[in-house]
This record gives sequence, structure tokens and C-alpha cells, in this order.
Amino acid sequence: MATLRIKGLASATKKLADGTTRTYWYAWRGGPLLKAPDGSPAEKGTPEFWAAYQAAMAERGKPAEGTLFNVIARYKASSDFKGLADKTRKDYLRYLAMIEEKFGTLPLAAAEMPKARGVFKAWRDTMADKPRTADYAWTMLARILSFAKDRGDISVNVCERGGRLYEADRAEKIWTAADIAKFRAVASAELWHAMMMALWTGQREGDLLRTPWSAYDGATLRIRQGKTGERVTVPVGEPLRAMLDALKDERRLATTILTNARHKTPWTNDGFRTSWGKACAKAKIKGLTFHDLRGTAVTRLALAGCTVQEIAAITGHALSDAQAILDAHYLGGRIELAETAMTKLVTAYGNGT
Repeated sequence: MATLRIKGLASATKKLADGTTRTYWYAWRGGPLLKAPDGSPAEKGTPEFWAAYQAAMAERGKPAEGTLFNVIARYKASSDFKGLADKTRKDYLRYLAMIEEKFGTLPLAAAEMPKARGVFKAWRDTMADKPRTADYAWTMLARILSFAKDRGDISVNVCERGGRLYEADRAEKIWTAADIAKFRAVASAELWHAMMMALWTGQREGDLLRTPWSAYDGATLRIRQGKTGERVTVPVGEPLRAMLDALKDERRLATTILTNARHKTPWTNDGFRTSWGKACAKAKIKGLTFHDLRGTAVTRLALAGCTVQEIAAITGHALSDAQAILDAHYLGGRIELAETAMTKLVTAYGNGT
């Protein structure tokens, strides 16, 4: 297993007339030069590089049966992949290309051998200086092998458990009432609308940014989660309903609920993150992200007396993930939860029995 030779990219380094050197990348040995849209050689790792690589592989013909190339091709043609959000698909394609480069020609019979896990981990460890990238690559490989296992191509997914390098956990990162107040004091109305949506629905940034007005019926929001494909129906609380009803009258021509400040058009992912980051810097908020509002929503629901099952029904979290957020939040919220529990106890047994 360890001695298998895997086909990958081919490269050639040449010295230019001005004395500099340039590396030219080819999709495979003898394959086409990977070019940017303007015809210049694509630089490895750039979006143009991955796009050119994917185009070259698509032109190469049907991947050989019984290899990871073939499994990946079927995965990209499946509803599992096509049902993902555009940004998620784009992210996945980058890592799928990395797997194709390293293990594309690997026979499936070899991929399920016990020693394969060691080979895959050795590949992951080459990215140890970038643990998040290493973990994403490992997770993507595990997903492909899971796809193959579900379809009977292999009987064992050797990447099924463990393998993560990055151990940071944001479950304990919660926006306090003071943080929210500081942000609101400096944020534009458009950014505050986004924060309200997050606090009252517990949904992810990308899902909220693309939620259309057609998803709101005056009582609920119907949101399709891009990461998991799950459809969540969130009852709209009165503070959020008041905001949405006011916005709907004001922005009848907008397609999405959340819009940017300049043109009242849908946010781009980069545009929103830039504006959000500037507002956080102005409010002197450090160490908190928009995604942390999702965990904050979980904590707020718990403080309101909701069960883990009720919380997960709104936010779309797995029960274990919702519980992990509550277990990790020892400061502030944990004390308030204890006080809530004691109030219930006194109500039930206040007569001294």
C-alpha cells in the first residue's frame, strides 16, 4: 500500500528573459497547461488554478472504474453535492481537487485496506502547519469514502473516526448582552438586522444572507441550511416579526431580507464580512465572530427555559452539538441557568417539603 505511486500534477520551471523563474503546472504528465482566464499560466493554489484543473479533468474523459477518481466524479454528479450551497460546493471542489491530485488513481480495493488509514494520515500531516486546512482535507476524504461505502463500492471507511488536528472549540464563545449593546451602538441598520436575524433564529451567516422574502409568511421563516441541506421552519418571535414587517414595507423590490447599505441589494459574502469586521473593530469587540451568534442563540433559548430538543428544532443543531454549546459555556449563562433551575425548584417545593 505505502509503495503505490500516485499520479498527480506535473510541473516545469523555466528561467525567463528577465532572469526570474516561473513554474508551469500541467494537469498531469503530458496533460494541458493550467491557465488563468487571460491565458497566462495559473499560479498553484489560486481559484483560477483549481478552476483550470477541474476543467482539464472534465475533458480527460470518464474516470476509470474502481478508483477514487470515479467515486469523486459520481459524488459531484449526485444530489448530495448538487444540493449544497454555492459557496459550500466551491469550497468542496478545492479539496476534492487535492484528493484527486494525490489519490485519484488509487484503487478502491487499496483505499479500504487497514494500512490505508496510515497513508491518508501521512498525507494529512503534510499540512500540519495549517491544521484547519488539514482537517478540512481529511473531512472531505472521509466524506468521499462514506459516499463510496453507502453505494457498496467499499465495505470499510478507514477515515470514519478521528483524524483532526485543529482542536479549537468555539462552543464557549458567546456574545454577552454588553457585547450586543456595544455592537448595536456603532453598527449600521443593515448589520443590526443581520444580528437580529441570527439571535432570533440561530442560523448560519450564509443561510441568512440568502434568505428570500418568499421564505417569510408573517409567522415563520423557512430556511434551507446550506451546510447540511436540512430544511428548518423557525417560528418568528415578536421582536423579529416587528423588524421584518417594517422592512418588508420599506423594501418591496428587494429579493433577500438582508441587504447591503449602499444599493439595498443582496450582500456578497466578502462584502458582508468586511462590513461586519469594521463594525466589530469600531465597537472594540475582539474574539467574537458572526458564527458565534449561533451558539449565543442556543444559550438564550436555554435561559428562556427551552429544552435541548426544543432548541435543536429551531436552530437545526444536532442534539449533541446543542448540548456541547451549553456544556462549554461555564461563565455567565451557566450561572443564569442555575438560577433559573433554582427558581423552578422553589416554585415546585417552596412549601418546605
